[in-house]
Parts: sequence; C-alpha cells; structure tokens
Amino acid sequence: MHYLNRTFSDLVHMFSVGKSYEGRPLYVLKLGKRSRPYKKAVWIDCGIHAREWIGPAFCQWFVKEALQTYQTDPDMRKMLTQLYFYIMPVFNVDGYSFSWTNDRFWRKTRSKNTRFHCHGVDANRNWKVKWCDEGASLHPCDDTYCGPFPESEPEVKAVAHFLRKHRKQIKAYLSFHAYAQMLLYPYSYKYATIPNFNCVESAAYNAVNALQSAYGVRYRYGPASSTLYVSSGSSMDWAYKNGIPYAFAFELRDTGHFGFLLPEMLIKPTCTETMLAVKNITLHLLKKCN
Repeated sequence: MHYLNRTFSDLVHMFSVGKSYEGRPLYVLKLGKRSRPYKKAVWIDCGIHAREWIGPAFCQWFVKEALQTYQTDPDMRKMLTQLYFYIMPVFNVDGYSFSWTNDRFWRKTRSKNTRFHCHGVDANRNWKVKWCDEGASLHPCDDTYCGPFPESEPEVKAVAHFLRKHRKQIKAYLSFHAYAQMLLYPYSYKYATIPNFNCVESAAYNAVNALQSAYGVRYRYGPASSTLYVSSGSSMDWAYKNGIPYAFAFELRDTGHFGFLLPEMLIKPTCTETMLAVKNITLHLLKKCN
C-alpha cells in the first residue's frame, strides 16, 4: 500500500481512519483522478472476518488492476475519472494478523473481555442497526458475539465515523467476505423488501452474470436474510440505513469444498471474476437509478 501510494501519487491517496484495538493503523486507499472538487464515491472493505483471506486478496487485486489498466481500459478510466473509491484492504487488522500467526480460523477482532477471558467481537455484528438481535450472540466466547455495545470495537467505530462523515458522497458500500458464492443486499436483520429493491436487484442480477462470464462460476443473489441467514448489526444493513443506496456483501469462493482454506491457485480466478462484478455494479451506479 505504501509503495502504491508513492508510485501512483496522481491516482492514490493513502490515509488512516483510526487505530485498531492493538494499535495498528486502519489504512484506506482513496483511488481516483482528482478531476473535480466533488465526486460520488464507492466504499470497499475486505477482511471484516479474519479467516476469510480471499477478501483482502481481492481488495489488493482491485487496487492493482485499477492502477494497471487505467490507461488502457476505457471502463476503468471512466470509473476513476467520475468516481472516488475508498478501499480498506484489511478491516480487522488485529484478527487478520492473528489468523496468520496463531489460529488460521480466527474470525473476530482481538479486544479483551475481562470477565470471560475470551478475545474478540464479531465486527460484522457490532454495528448500530438492530444490534444484538437475531443471528448475534451476547456471549463473549461465541464467534458471533455482538460486543458489549454497538461500535464497541475501535475498527467499527472508526469506519462508521468515516462513512457517516461522507454519507452524502458515498453511493455504494461493498463488503467482501467468504465463502458461499453469493451476492447479498439488505436486509440482513429482517425479511422485508428494501424501498429501492428494483434498482438493487437488477444491479445484483447483472453483476452475477458478469461474474459468471469469466469461468462459469454461479453466484446466488438476493436479500441476505433469505439468501444466507438472518443476522443483526451488520455493516451492510448499517450502510443502507445510513443513506447509502447500494449496499452489497459478496461471499466469494467457494461453496465449502475448500472453505476458508481456498488454495493459492484459485486466488487469481476468484479475483478476476469478482472484478467483473464490481465493475458492473460501479458502471450501473453511473447510469443513475436510485
């Protein structure tokens, strides 16, 4: 990230939105041509859950592809000229680091709980939207522990603060998870149809078709609650409730054969096909449909 920030200073601006529980900087890369004072923006985050390694891999891939194809690909040039992208390659930096050093299947953050001696909160159950309702646990030792209160985790608090501050500018929120091969949109916390359903549904349909065109990999798409499961306090629902009209969560490859242990040879194809979906959603945004 530091390297790209130095090398492509005309297109990249790297900054930190805060610090993690263990004191690591929470880096975000702002991508785009500084062509006009105000531009709509897309937020992309990866690695909310530590063990879902293909997420951070995709975020890095997206940045690399955007910078390398900006000159040659008219779609990419259009995207970077007309929009800003805020990309957070590793949301849960402490947990991600821990999954490399101690426990490959670690999911949560690494904050300490004094009473239970269990570490971490599920950073995707810690948002202030139907917090700690269905699909989240009140017990600190559980994988879906919602935390002592909403935004208790410094990582969630920092990103929520940034998104609130830029909510008028940010038109799409994309979060990358694994695994299941799904493209999900709100709501997660209830079975109900979002007001701009037609727009979001058609964007999802087109994105999934674009993705499939690369290697024939099929993704299911639909509201998170009925397509995956009901969960409260998720970042996607929070983004949508805070006025970001296009909020999506990707569950990348695969459907369980390798699961979280996606082999190295599948990183590139997964990133390549996902890139097509993200470009499709982004170009859809530019066509205006709220």
